[in-house]
Amino acid sequence: MRKNLWIVVAGASAVMALGTAYFVPHAAARDAETYRLMELFANVFERVKQDYVEPVEDRDLVEAAINGMLTSLDPHSGYLDLEHFRDMQVQTKGEFGGLGIEVTMENGLIKVVSPIDDTPAARAGLQPGDFITHLDGDAVTGLTLSEAVDRMRGRVGTDIVITVLRQSSGEPFDVSITRDVITIRSVRHHLEGGDVGYVRVTSFTEQTEEGVESAIDDLRDEAADALKGFVLDLRNNPGGLLDQAVAVSDAFLETGEIVSTRSRDLDETQRFNARDGDLAEGLPIVVIINGGSASASEIVAGALQDHGRAIVLGTKSFGKGSVQTIMPLPGNGAMRLTTARYYTPSGRSIQAKGIDPDIIVQAARLELLDAPQRRSEADLRNALDAGATNGDDETTGEAPVSGTDGDSDGDGDGDAPPDTAEDRDGGAIEDYQLARAVDLLRGLALYRQRTAAVDGAN
Repeated sequence: MRKNLWIVVAGASAVMALGTAYFVPHAAARDAETYRLMELFANVFERVKQDYVEPVEDRDLVEAAINGMLTSLDPHSGYLDLEHFRDMQVQTKGEFGGLGIEVTMENGLIKVVSPIDDTPAARAGLQPGDFITHLDGDAVTGLTLSEAVDRMRGRVGTDIVITVLRQSSGEPFDVSITRDVITIRSVRHHLEGGDVGYVRVTSFTEQTEEGVESAIDDLRDEAADALKGFVLDLRNNPGGLLDQAVAVSDAFLETGEIVSTRSRDLDETQRFNARDGDLAEGLPIVVIINGGSASASEIVAGALQDHGRAIVLGTKSFGKGSVQTIMPLPGNGAMRLTTARYYTPSGRSIQAKGIDPDIIVQAARLELLDAPQRRSEADLRNALDAGATNGDDETTGEAPVSGTDGDSDGDGDGDAPPDTAEDRDGGAIEDYQLARAVDLLRGLALYRQRTAAVDGAN
């Protein structure tokens, strides 16, 4: 404000005098108010030390005051003591101890953002959106997020009973979970049906960029020329490191903005842009998201969606679009402060809105029914045969092809593509969203192939 004031009034001494007279009292008033509030804090601090029913440590009081100040701002700001600061540093490297669950605080309860794959929490059946109301019988109401997380952590091999409130069930229920060392393998991959590359990113740690690049290379080698596209699965991905989200987005984009962060000071707006090179070499991509996809995973989905590089399928994401900066406090841990918001390339704010999929596909379990055997035209008495097709008559001397369209082995039953996430004996499709994503990619590939054939014929 002072800088702007001097610029405006420079060269006009009379106005400058008025401007200075206006500025100083307001600054002095603000300073006086600050000192008064600090005195209030000091008085409360001393009163607690002297009159509280039990002795309390100065450090505990100060840290609690700092944490209260930060957590009152938003659910993601807070104070990290030395122990929790070290835990956070270990977690971003991909290994830590606990239950394997990403949580936030909502209405005084602990809300599950997502369980991490292959962890005790995931194996116990916890789901995104679950609320944890009690830990070992003690209510979580009144605990800070850090305190609740600290209670859930513990010695490897020990058990904790958490009480879960799930919207679909209505009544709370207890789940016993055994603590374990949580090692995050952030990227997994396999080939679906021999022609679709599946890449699952469970979180964005320091190994994610390298893991995605390695997965794409492996899938290309395995599928060779049969590869039709990639499924990028970001379901239940709670986020992680911003630079890794940018790197994964960049891997599939040739140019353009990936994400921007905007703070209170617009001069500090940051924009992250893609560099040349598409790891998928133009093959179509389907990104799967759900309510457990948050933060860094929303950055990737939003960037690929806005650039038209991928089709986003699934359900609306979590909507965690704020930036937290970790500010170390020498000798005293660190503070985690929300300093900016994320915006997709088109300027959409992710915060509290999330990413809407292009195609909404709810999580479901699809049972394959044993349909009754039906007769076709070919089964009717005296049915006409197919007759000659274009190019299959006397002009070419070729006989009509027997069997049905797409039947390469002549057995008349048609050669269907390999089953996807499905029991070949007619069981249930376990992952309906993945099955739809793979079907979509195969449909896109077929459309491109036929369009190319028509263009070539013309």
